[in-house]
Amino acid sequence: MTTNANRPRLRARLFSLLVFTGASLAAAAATAEEIAIYAGKLFDSERGQLLEDRTIHVVDGRIESVQVGFAKRERQQLVDLRDYTVLPGLMDMHTHLAYEFGPRTYMETFTWNAADYTLRGVDTAGRTLAAGFTTVRDLGDKDNVTVSLRNAINAGTIVGPRIFTAGKSIATTGGHADPTNGHRHALMGSPGPAEGVVNGTDSARQAVRQRYKDGADLIKITATGGVLSVAKSGQNPQFMDDELEAIVKTAKDYGFTVAVHAHGKEGMERAIRAGVDSIEHGTYMDAETMDLMRRFNTWYVPTILAGEWVTEKSAVEGFFPDVVRTKAATIGPLIQNTFAEAYKRGVKIAFGTDSGVSRHGDNGREFVLMVRAGMTPADAIRSATWNAAQLLGAEDELGSISPGKHADIIAVKGNPLEDISELQRVRFVMKGGEVFKPVRAAE
Repeated sequence: MTTNANRPRLRARLFSLLVFTGASLAAAAATAEEIAIYAGKLFDSERGQLLEDRTIHVVDGRIESVQVGFAKRERQQLVDLRDYTVLPGLMDMHTHLAYEFGPRTYMETFTWNAADYTLRGVDTAGRTLAAGFTTVRDLGDKDNVTVSLRNAINAGTIVGPRIFTAGKSIATTGGHADPTNGHRHALMGSPGPAEGVVNGTDSARQAVRQRYKDGADLIKITATGGVLSVAKSGQNPQFMDDELEAIVKTAKDYGFTVAVHAHGKEGMERAIRAGVDSIEHGTYMDAETMDLMRRFNTWYVPTILAGEWVTEKSAVEGFFPDVVRTKAATIGPLIQNTFAEAYKRGVKIAFGTDSGVSRHGDNGREFVLMVRAGMTPADAIRSATWNAAQLLGAEDELGSISPGKHADIIAVKGNPLEDISELQRVRFVMKGGEVFKPVRAAE
């Protein structure tokens, strides 16, 4: 229920969204086919270093060339970022655009329709792009709303990042992504592969094929228990070896990568041996698990921000159901230390926040937490650019400011190699050659 006290705030948010969307679409429509960007400093994400005084030439949404010095052609529109640090568009490999956790989240399952989740996704997608994240993986939604969001963004109907979506996550009965966990018995039913619940190899294969039919870009499975599901364990293994192998083999047939939610060691290691592409969260991995990941060339997406957020909220009386609160207080504080050890041991790391647990648009805080745990600022930025593109298998299109790639370009005022928190204050956003967030004259 919207109270009178809440209406001004709601109107302000809607107005902000409409202004941002309208201004962005207008800017996109007015964008010249050829653009010259003067970059005072340019982050080379392939090598992890800053270059000075570069001109980026953008033609029809792609980077034509990068040259030393400042040199605008007569027919080009100029974007002058000589006083800024210019970087490739940031990439978040773990988001949930249809969700944003709050005190009423568990009730929304019973009161919200697909349209409600979609409209939220329009808002969260806009905030994500404004924060400098031009590409995201969405790792679990409801009613395939992020497939529709992806298509609408690609068509230019709404504003948001480039989306690679898994659609509905795949779980086992009672597992972390079983959509009926916590429901009363009369409402539980027996969800199957179409709803993302599998038992045995045949239904595991069917679930992958259903995601192909639904238009997903990749597969997401929940190999262990999780924190926010209304279920007792946050770390027990929830797939058998043959089920994991069936999912991975079928996914490869359809050109899918496989992302794996996992906190517990045993479930994680089963998934790694089955040949999955990435482990998300990875809380209880140890040195043996990390060595296994290196041997199998498995990526790690840490989501430290989600750990920080659930830890903070676990201290708030009544915010979580008791079964969730206990897991949040136990698992949340561990992720940053796990990340620190994985980085030291040379595990491949790609940036991910689990935004939708925390607030969308706050994704940049993950950089601060990564650096605080011991990662260099350059490596933290590379994890969200060059590394993320490799995880997606899109390094020919994304992840660096290089000829032939999409012109996904952002800028910050200061030097993020000296102060990584600059990435929480993105001043300029271009995606595919379209300026969605121009620098303000006062800056």
